[in-house]
Amino acid sequence: MSKVDVLLGLQWGDEGKGKIVDVLTPQYDVIARFQGGPNAGHTLEFNGIKHVLHIIPSGIFHKQKLNVIGNGVLIEPAIFSDEIAALREKGVEPTDNLYISKKAHLILPSHRLLDAANEQAKGNAKIGSTLKGIGPAYTDKIARTGIRVGDILEFDFREKYQLLKFQHLQIAKMLKYDVDAFRIGDQTLDEYEVRWMDALETLRKFKLINSEYFINRCLKEGKKVLAEGAQGSMLDIDFGSYPFVTSSSTITAGVCSGLGVAPSSIGRVMGITKAYCTRVGAGPFPTELFDATGRRLCELGHEFGATTGRARRCGWIDIPALRYACMLNGVTDLIVTKPDVMDDFDEVKMCVSYNIGGQETDEIPFEYNEVEIHPTLLSFKGWKQNLSASKEYDQLPKDLRVYLSAIEERTGVRIMAVSVSPDRKDVLFR
Repeated sequence: MSKVDVLLGLQWGDEGKGKIVDVLTPQYDVIARFQGGPNAGHTLEFNGIKHVLHIIPSGIFHKQKLNVIGNGVLIEPAIFSDEIAALREKGVEPTDNLYISKKAHLILPSHRLLDAANEQAKGNAKIGSTLKGIGPAYTDKIARTGIRVGDILEFDFREKYQLLKFQHLQIAKMLKYDVDAFRIGDQTLDEYEVRWMDALETLRKFKLINSEYFINRCLKEGKKVLAEGAQGSMLDIDFGSYPFVTSSSTITAGVCSGLGVAPSSIGRVMGITKAYCTRVGAGPFPTELFDATGRRLCELGHEFGATTGRARRCGWIDIPALRYACMLNGVTDLIVTKPDVMDDFDEVKMCVSYNIGGQETDEIPFEYNEVEIHPTLLSFKGWKQNLSASKEYDQLPKDLRVYLSAIEERTGVRIMAVSVSPDRKDVLFR
């Protein structure tokens, strides 16, 4: 029986997961998303063309591979339909190799309304939601009032829909939110609802399955399965920088509940980290740079959200947070992305511990959001070399290899690959 290998982000998202999944896909038979929703933005770049996926697994461009949207994923039908249309424009026909769990929950237009109402009600305590309806949809899932993909096949779907929408409108009014002024793009709630209902027809044309049986059958048949995570470990609902987190389990444990596989079925866990750190939205970021170096990282790294377009906050790599993520996930292999962004830096720094109130620690404190954290930084000599000239891992500049070795030594996890450009061909495996 095969195992499920896992690939996930070890920071606050945006580590380059989509590209790495695309690169690894030829080694697998099935690529499965296990959590998150359209708040994800997985960017793939090949043949000089950029592709951004939000809900669909990143193996979709390999037509001979099966792709599964698991039960732990949230689907917003209108966004899903747009994503399908974009793929077809590129000559990809997703109905051939995309399967969708009947147990995946739907994001309603009124979930997006509630998201906006909740953010407004928080005032200065906003968490920086993508306003895609993620939090309210997961709330309904836990409250056992949500609507799942399988429900769109039932005769009483409209009745369930209207009841849940009515509840959402009542909550929005209680929060004193101006429902009439709400817009999704340039459409009112009612206008967008028409588009959303039309998009259900796109969804119904796909293979809607009991994905937990499907995945386990694949494993029993010896097929190789790769579970693709969204967001990052430091945004996990339980272990991230709460409340500045996403609403799902972004760590390896989420694979079991998001796909319906046993813990004993987990194989390799490949964790991705940038060579520096970024974060979108509010929340603690101990190594954040507010100076010209931070702006330079943002500009050279093109650090703007694939989903939101927001500029990302940038800073040095954070080893205490990275080691914490490796521990939570049981990471067996590291993949480092975007060291090429720092090709021309004279000096590169690494946070190796935190100073909190005069005390050194390498642990993430419970009061992560409240305490003042001063990062203890180690300096490394910049490699001052264009990495595109390196075609094998051992050809990387010596000073970069010193930096990478320090990451390995301080996390206790071996680096299996380094990505040195946005293109899929520039991932150097050891």
